[in-house]
Amino acid sequence: PMQQQKRQPELVEGNLPVFVFPTELIFYADDQSTHKQVLTLYNPYEFALKFKVLCTTPNKYAVVDATGAVKPQCCVDIVIRHRDVRAAYYGVIDKFRLQVSEQSQRKALGKKEIIATLLPSAKEQQQQKEEEEKRIKEHLAESVFFEQTLCQPENRTASSGPSLLTVFLGVVCVAALMLPTSGEMESLVPLYLHLSVNQKLVAAYVLG
Repeated sequence: PMQQQKRQPELVEGNLPVFVFPTELIFYADDQSTHKQVLTLYNPYEFALKFKVLCTTPNKYAVVDATGAVKPQCCVDIVIRHRDVRAAYYGVIDKFRLQVSEQSQRKALGKKEIIATLLPSAKEQQQQKEEEEKRIKEHLAESVFFEQTLCQPENRTASSGPSLLTVFLGVVCVAALMLPTSGEMESLVPLYLHLSVNQKLVAAYVLG
């Protein structure tokens, strides 16, 4: 009796886990075989359950045995038929709610929502899925690639070595110092590359 009393308040709260499969129904307009689908309700408990199927748009669906009972540790199949297949409903998400209660009680002990969608074509859906998967794979490949290239310079900068800009400036200044000073006529370097003493001083200063 103590166990009975203990169990009862927990059940009344309405958060009893409901085990139903699948949790998503997809109907394809061009595939007649998908217009009838089956929900399986499992009862893993020691007591029998009553169930009731509710829907946000009952006019679109026919539910065979919308109410019934499941014996302890048994399961039951609930057949759902889509009876209004038309383009206007493509992509619209409808919801079913499966409510369960104990045989002796009226109050719902638990509930589970199942979503239902009508799509134009199974083939199109398969193509979209494949394209989506391809995009995801490409994106992953890209991000791995970018991560590798981004990480390397960061590691270099973290070390005490000079940055690329410093190295570039250094090269420019060294080149400037090596060029002949203006006034040296015997040089092989063209005149416009001859630098004044001041310009060389600036280069030397930057290098220092």
